[in-house]
Amino acid sequence: MSNLTIVLVHGAFADAASFEPVTRGLLDLGHEVVVPAVPNRSLLGDSAYIRSVVEKIEGPVLLVGHSYGGAVITVAGAADNVVGLVYLSGYALEEGESLGQLQGGFPDSELAANLVYTPFPSPGAEDGTDVSVKVEAFPQVFAAGIDPAISEVLAVAQRPLAALAFSEAAPVAAWKTKPAFGIVSAADHTINPDVERFGYTRGNFRRVIELDAPHLVMRALPQDVIQFIVEAAAEVV
Repeated sequence: MSNLTIVLVHGAFADAASFEPVTRGLLDLGHEVVVPAVPNRSLLGDSAYIRSVVEKIEGPVLLVGHSYGGAVITVAGAADNVVGLVYLSGYALEEGESLGQLQGGFPDSELAANLVYTPFPSPGAEDGTDVSVKVEAFPQVFAAGIDPAISEVLAVAQRPLAALAFSEAAPVAAWKTKPAFGIVSAADHTINPDVERFGYTRGNFRRVIELDAPHLVMRALPQDVIQFIVEAAAEVV
């Protein structure tokens, strides 16, 4: 295998375990894989953290972002050793654009009506606000198409996203200078699929495919996602 490292970046309401079937499959194929824990505290802070992880890796990196992770790799992907970006049901932000602005141009998904806002302490500053998905709505809205036994576990173990992340603007859009690839989840109830289509089209991505998949496409159709990532990796090496 080449010395390329594939870095899988999870999104909101999830953690690194959301990539488990894809992580296993890529390792079995002999790829170098890193799956960091995204703090989910702010777009700028999360992107800086992921960039710091990437810059410690020797050799080229292919960044793969799911959902909010797409916004993170849009910024973190400016790191010099990033050679490509893969978006899975993801947000491809424009430079100067926030998540709220991108989403605001399209009808709400089912997610909007099923969010919970919870204050959390922030020493030395005003309390922050955690955003999570209603546990009872999680299986249908976020984890549709997934084994119910698994989706129930994911629902009670979700990693909230701080509300600040929705309003911060991306200072850079790495897809402008790095080759990008995207999967649209056509049966997505978390992100309006048109948001995904718009971002990928605007970014003139090298390759875009649509799958009849829910938001957690990497759990619903792991083999399709693995193949897409492997093909992207072969193109950028």
